[in-house]
Amino acid sequence: MQRIRPVIEHMSIGVSHYERSLAFYDAVLAPLGFVRVCAFPEPEGESACWGPEGELPSPEGTPGAAPFWIQHRANKVVPPPGFHLCFLAPSRAAVQAFHAAGVRTGGRDEGAPGLRPLYGEGYYAAFLFDPDGWKIEAVTYTAA
Repeated sequence: MQRIRPVIEHMSIGVSHYERSLAFYDAVLAPLGFVRVCAFPEPEGESACWGPEGELPSPEGTPGAAPFWIQHRANKVVPPPGFHLCFLAPSRAAVQAFHAAGVRTGGRDEGAPGLRPLYGEGYYAAFLFDPDGWKIEAVTYTAA
């Protein structure tokens, strides 16, 4: 099987309540196999990133291995219409745990775990809005 080179090395979203967002993303990303791997006290706002345990963001770590970041913003964060970020999940159980953790830690349901045949055979996903209103998804393509 050919290894796919990631298109995005990393991305960051702004959050209005840093500690609340840390707790939310720690909870929803854990079932997907991602943990908080580092945090920085940057002048424009604290930031943190998630990836596989033991990874660091590049240039210290593997490029693309710690791709998701949040950064605290002093003002209210208003996500732009149409933005949506999808995380790849290892299983249907992980998608279910992602959704449950999100609702439990301040996210809003935007689509319970389930098959989405409109998007293709075997597309199993759940959708949430994080506490700032960013639309996120977890998806897996595994069989039942």
